[in-house]
Amino acid sequence: MRKVDPWEVFPQVQETLSAGGAFLLSVDEGGRPNPMTIGWGLLGTVWYRNVFLVLVRPSRYSHGLIERGGHFAVCVPRPGELREALEFCGTRSGRELDKVEALGLGVTPGRAGPVPLLAECNLHYECRVVTHTSLSPEDILSPEISSKYYPTGDLHSLFFGEILAAWRQ
Repeated sequence: MRKVDPWEVFPQVQETLSAGGAFLLSVDEGGRPNPMTIGWGLLGTVWYRNVFLVLVRPSRYSHGLIERGGHFAVCVPRPGELREALEFCGTRSGRELDKVEALGLGVTPGRAGPVPLLAECNLHYECRVVTHTSLSPEDILSPEISSKYYPTGDLHSLFFGEILAAWRQ
């Protein structure tokens, strides 16, 4: 792997998110990786730091892992690759099974943080949570967004992850 500018490779991240998603990895207390599929994410600068902003619903197993662990990784496959794994990780919970083992995915240790990276992906962002905040119903000003994405509540928390490093395989 070689270190890359997080901004330089973000167009591939956007393309991949729109075409089926990327993996958000966290780890449990025993260090077991838990991948979750994400379709949304933002790259930006906050407090003069490069951050990757990810949205995670409180009902997701990953939410508590990221809250407690304080780190996450975004592992991005090439556009169109790993579709079955993305679908699996978006519909199954790490509370019930080890998704990495069930899918036979390879992991490699993180180089800048404690969260491992998925070997099958070609872009990786390693992040340390600097803050998070939770959306509330009154925060959603667009009725279309509210009715489409939050018809039963369970509004996302926004995790601001300072980018410790970005890598390309």
